[in-house]
Amino acid sequence: MTSNERILQPFTLPNGIELKNRLLMAPMTTCTGYFDGTVTSELVEYYRARAGSIGTIIVECCFIDDYGLAFPGAIGIDNDEKIAGLAKIAEAIKAQGSKAILQIYHGGRMVDPQLIGGRQPVAPSAIAAPREGAAMPRALSGEEVEGMIAKFGDGVRRAILAGFDGVEIHGANTYLIQQFYSPNSNQRDDEWGGSRDNRARFPLAVLDITHKMARQYADDAFIIGYRFSPEEMEVPGIRFDDTMYLLEKLAAAVSTICTSRWVRPCVRLSSIPAMRRR
Repeated sequence: MTSNERILQPFTLPNGIELKNRLLMAPMTTCTGYFDGTVTSELVEYYRARAGSIGTIIVECCFIDDYGLAFPGAIGIDNDEKIAGLAKIAEAIKAQGSKAILQIYHGGRMVDPQLIGGRQPVAPSAIAAPREGAAMPRALSGEEVEGMIAKFGDGVRRAILAGFDGVEIHGANTYLIQQFYSPNSNQRDDEWGGSRDNRARFPLAVLDITHKMARQYADDAFIIGYRFSPEEMEVPGIRFDDTMYLLEKLAAAVSTICTSRWVRPCVRLSSIPAMRRR
């Protein structure tokens, strides 16, 4: 069997779910949602047109909190009123025989205040993103961190009620989950910051509540994925050994793991032995 033939063969995930083939559409942002984060008919048809021949479609990231949208035209899963619109996307994809997975996220300090009515973005620490014009975020309190984890859980519940076959936790692109794991953006001195173990608590807590919601509202067939960025350019920042440490903890608890580089490098050349020798 050639590699081209193999990619069209069914594939079984670790949880036993069979995908019709090994083709997967990545969650590509379209910026076509309504101003309030609800789904447009154009977005439903966009996914309907791409379903069928592709075995699995990951729908673009949905913000789980109204402080969390990182770009205009983003779609949300921050309240129950959003379920009906998202259900239309899931139905359109599944009607063509493809699996429908929804990516969930919070932008954290990467959120532009103009997108959230002039309010101040939130983050692990009051440290602005290293980009020109970045707003100074407000550090979440310990109680708010717990509340944010619960909001991710609510997002998973809504994705299940909307009929999605799974969710992908967006822990990449320097958004909130990655911000908690990064020593650049997380300089807390409580149980959510400091050591690598403490910084890993937030992404792992989001994963834990995702499993809790899947057990309560879905079944073992529910697909749970995680997206990560391998390294950060900043100093201090996430390095390969940090990423491998986190992946070891994620590996037994997710069905899929995906890497993302967004619009800039996510691997430092000095981390690659061949590059260091040049």
